[in-house]
Amino acid sequence: MSDFYLLIPCYNNEPGLIRSLQSVQYPDGAYTIVVVDDGSIQPLSKDKIIQALSPYRQLILLRLPQNRGITEALNTGLRWIADQGPATLVARLDCGDLCHMDRFYRQVRFLQQNPEVQLVGSWCTFRNFHSGENFLYKTPTIHNRIIRSMHFRNVFIHPTVMWRLNAENPLFYPIEYPHAEDYGFFNEILTQSKSAILPFSLVDCEINPSGLSLANRQQQIRSRIGVVRRYGQQNMLKHIGILKLHILKHIPYNWLYLVKIILYKNKLKSVNV
Repeated sequence: MSDFYLLIPCYNNEPGLIRSLQSVQYPDGAYTIVVVDDGSIQPLSKDKIIQALSPYRQLILLRLPQNRGITEALNTGLRWIADQGPATLVARLDCGDLCHMDRFYRQVRFLQQNPEVQLVGSWCTFRNFHSGENFLYKTPTIHNRIIRSMHFRNVFIHPTVMWRLNAENPLFYPIEYPHAEDYGFFNEILTQSKSAILPFSLVDCEINPSGLSLANRQQQIRSRIGVVRRYGQQNMLKHIGILKLHILKHIPYNWLYLVKIILYKNKLKSVNV
């Protein structure tokens, strides 16, 4: 039986998928890779993917006949996983992102030792693999502070998470929050159980200016407002969080990105002093 399932949606990015899978370190046969081809123009080749992975990895390739978007791709994978057994762990990774070698060892061990925690993430390093530009993204790590921070931002970076899936009553990604389906999904988990974030950078996340989140930023902000309005647990923080998001709608992303770079680099300098 697999310790966990690694769920990866893919659309027209077979090279990025292969790079990501090659970064995964965990005992062979102890996990299962579930790739959902979201209607790629050139369908993914299972043989080509397996040949690029050494040694052999257990890989399931699910295909959607046409591009349905990341929410349907993820839910297709979750439905297949839920059919496999009563309870299991699910991890996420996106095409182009790279796992540190100890990522899955740390997360599996943490969930085994902390049965009250349903969702665990980690810090990550955002990296432009072409320019070398990078910054460490640090977030709160304990449940109460995570709940507070979720009023203002999604502190769980999607490709860093692992969670418990109950096959008898599985949670699926919500369709009502386009481009922020992960924010809604994690908030729903937080209404049911505890969470944690490991204080280590366990994933290098690709900075991709043409990524979905940037191309659909206005819709994403509207969805984030909907998530905070529904799941915010403290009224004052909820109102502040919604106000912040309305302000963000009018600020160019490039400005915000530069501010993030400056802030996180300054944090790193203060830690190193």
